[in-house]
Amino acid sequence: MLTKITITAEERGLLFKKGSYDKYLEPGSYWLAPFGEQHVVKLSLNQPFSVPGKEINGFLHDEILLRDLQIIDVLDDEYVLHYEDGRFKALLTPGKYAFWNKQRDHQFQRADIRQPELFTEINRSILTRISNYIQTFEVAFNEVGILYFNNVQQRELPPGKYDFWKGPIKVAVQKVDLRQQQMDMTGQEMLTEDKVSLRLNFVCQYSITNPLRVLQIKSVEEQIYISLQLVLREYVGSLKLDDLLRMKQEVGTFVLSRLQEQSEGYGVLFHSAGVKDIILPGEVKDILNTVLLAEKKAQANLITRREETASTRSLLNTAKLMDENKTLYRLKELEFLEKISEKVGNVSLVGGGTLSERLGQLLIREGGDEK
Repeated sequence: MLTKITITAEERGLLFKKGSYDKYLEPGSYWLAPFGEQHVVKLSLNQPFSVPGKEINGFLHDEILLRDLQIIDVLDDEYVLHYEDGRFKALLTPGKYAFWNKQRDHQFQRADIRQPELFTEINRSILTRISNYIQTFEVAFNEVGILYFNNVQQRELPPGKYDFWKGPIKVAVQKVDLRQQQMDMTGQEMLTEDKVSLRLNFVCQYSITNPLRVLQIKSVEEQIYISLQLVLREYVGSLKLDDLLRMKQEVGTFVLSRLQEQSEGYGVLFHSAGVKDIILPGEVKDILNTVLLAEKKAQANLITRREETASTRSLLNTAKLMDENKTLYRLKELEFLEKISEKVGNVSLVGGGTLSERLGQLLIREGGDEK
């Protein structure tokens, strides 16, 4: 008994006889004889051309079929972006694909993944849909990135977001921080010229100016630290303790100038340097405190002697003036009496003589009574 097969306008059929492809069926009705071991595979025009269990190459000899297909062959070192009617549809990995050209307009963009950088024509809005095939690197506003392909340096990357194909080329981005950085040297033991052991806390600020040079140096921070240590030892070892304590501010100036001589070699710029603390051993600190106390006492004694000398000189000058000027002498008497009167309640005077004479006699008599 014959079997009727109908192919609609949105379908196409493939006739197989004894398991092998025989004929391409366009829209219409077809009768199949049961004894011919025939069967038909219906394919939708809205889906890519694909026959389960069959390779595309098995159909490419049919020129009639090929007129309705668009074949795209993706090589091993390629990705192909597939668009339908101008809209992104899918990313095609290596292989052969066929699409019906009857109801859709197909466009394709080839990407050679041996060149990892995405071509500029790609629509960035589709990247989230193909995230499994790309890798993304971000360089912050305070950084610069160094791009490597298979460990070979390519170029510097300014701040921004960068996307690359995942493929045979290994992509890496090494980032360098360009912000000002601080290096602290804490508790560094030093020996002065007069063999006094002490510890220094030192600090310096620097920033990277040549990222490529910095990346060529292994552990650049450690090497800068060692250079700083050597310069400090050189300078502190040339000074006695008293000179070092007196020239504390000059230490930073000297060290900064010496570090700046090496800045180009490190690819950095040194901004400032200075001593935070000088920590002395306990016995040295006690000695210095004793010396300081003695110096302060000597200064106090000197000031006292100067004041006493000045006071004596003032009294002498006053006495000379009073001796030469009777009026001044009389004013001094009155001033003296005024001061006495401030401390006395009532005073009764009997007898002759001046007020100053009688008060003087009174004071002498009272003094004698007290004895």
